[in-house]
Amino acid sequence: MPTLHWIGKDKVINHHIDVPFKVLEHSYGFDNGTQTEQETNSGNKIIHGDNLEALKALLPEYEGRIKCIYIDPPYNTGNEGWVYNDNVNDPKIKKWLGQVVGKEAEDLTRHDKWLCMMYPRLKLLHKLLSDEGAIFISIDDNEQANLKLICDEIFGGGNFVSDIIWRSSDNSNNDAKQFSVDYNHTVVYSKSSGWLSNKVNRSLSQQAHYKNPDNDPRGPYFDGNPVSSPNPRPNLCYDIVAPNENVIKPPKNGWRWSKETLEEKMKTGEIRFNEKMTNIKRRTYLNEQKGLPPSNLWIDLEETGHNRQAKYDLVKIFEADSSKSVFQTPKPTKFIDRILEITTNEDDIILDSFAGSGTTAHSILNFNKEIKGKRKFILIEMESYADSITAERVKRVIKGYGTVEGTGGSFDFYELGQPMFLADGNLNELVGEERIRQYVYYTETKTPLLAHKQKDNKYLLNKHNDTAYYFHYEADEVTTLDHAFLATMKTKAEQYVVCRQLFAHQRVHD
Repeated sequence: MPTLHWIGKDKVINHHIDVPFKVLEHSYGFDNGTQTEQETNSGNKIIHGDNLEALKALLPEYEGRIKCIYIDPPYNTGNEGWVYNDNVNDPKIKKWLGQVVGKEAEDLTRHDKWLCMMYPRLKLLHKLLSDEGAIFISIDDNEQANLKLICDEIFGGGNFVSDIIWRSSDNSNNDAKQFSVDYNHTVVYSKSSGWLSNKVNRSLSQQAHYKNPDNDPRGPYFDGNPVSSPNPRPNLCYDIVAPNENVIKPPKNGWRWSKETLEEKMKTGEIRFNEKMTNIKRRTYLNEQKGLPPSNLWIDLEETGHNRQAKYDLVKIFEADSSKSVFQTPKPTKFIDRILEITTNEDDIILDSFAGSGTTAHSILNFNKEIKGKRKFILIEMESYADSITAERVKRVIKGYGTVEGTGGSFDFYELGQPMFLADGNLNELVGEERIRQYVYYTETKTPLLAHKQKDNKYLLNKHNDTAYYFHYEADEVTTLDHAFLATMKTKAEQYVVCRQLFAHQRVHD
């Protein structure tokens, strides 16, 4: 499989391992229109902070649990004229490149910088993605080819699903000097090769093929579906005699059904003779049709929206406050709706680590209201507008704006907090015992520590693969593994691991 090489790759290929674990500090909750200091525990999160560190912070709770990831990273066009820099010359990124890549960073092209920025983030996204999940990455021609190669490397070339062509522009204000730019790519990868998309409803244009000119009581129908076998079937090559005694010869591969089955379909009206009785036609009714596999060509502006309409929607949400409508090409909710329809079910978690104006959360809230679903969102935004625009939009969607009724719902807003370990390698006890327990259990099992009922001592973390894990820790005491402690352990397991966390790279197993 071809691999892509660039200046700085050797410094970032395993950088996700070195990213420190930080905790999420709760800022406020927002519960159906009311802001509160308490956590809503709704499962919906908006996180302000570097998305690389935020993704690492999510691992203890969410590794392997995210059903759908959608990201709209910088396209690296070189445009710096608006608040969401569309390249990698942002001061935060330049500082990070200098720290991670070193002096070589001074010689990087903008493509090298973009790849250095994206690679460790995609590695962490891969870890967070469920085995039954898929990731959708929007991009344009500036980095599409590079993105495809690094995704092949990280997700596996065999897990490439599709490159969706989305008509992002209605071409009403395109001043291109050469070709007009009317579409974007959305590259899709799954976590495993067995991933299957959900079926989707027929589009309006597809439904338009079904008509009812003779007022058939079963509703609109279509008479053009195949009646011939897709493969050569000599046993299905038989003549059909029409009521006017015309003899209808079989197609080259034979008919699609046996003679008995075809005659039964004629009785029900599914198979009919054409007006001249020179052939047969197959009638299918719209109300009997199931969903279709999704197309990778999204060009119907009414179905999946476009950037200009999405920008107008932002203006409406923020009540014509132009200072809020800083996004020139936001994604429309209809576009995210289609992604949700393709890959998610009722209780799934959706992650957007380049959240921007918050379209993903808006779409999920609409989706949940329409079908009374329980999908959860996690948004990450590193820029200063994470609260004033991203979260503010979600608040207004929940409460309602203008003439638009609110969706209802809740979320919690977090800032990236302290690291799990101090600079000297010692455990940072200020993060709190519960977060330390979650971290220890995750590092031991690579699974999240979920709440559970237990009849054991307070040091039990949980049982995993028939191993019982304990974290013997007291903030202001020296703990000792002795007979008195062992006597308090009540969970039955094949083996036991008792951890006493000391330093970042030193753990005592007893």
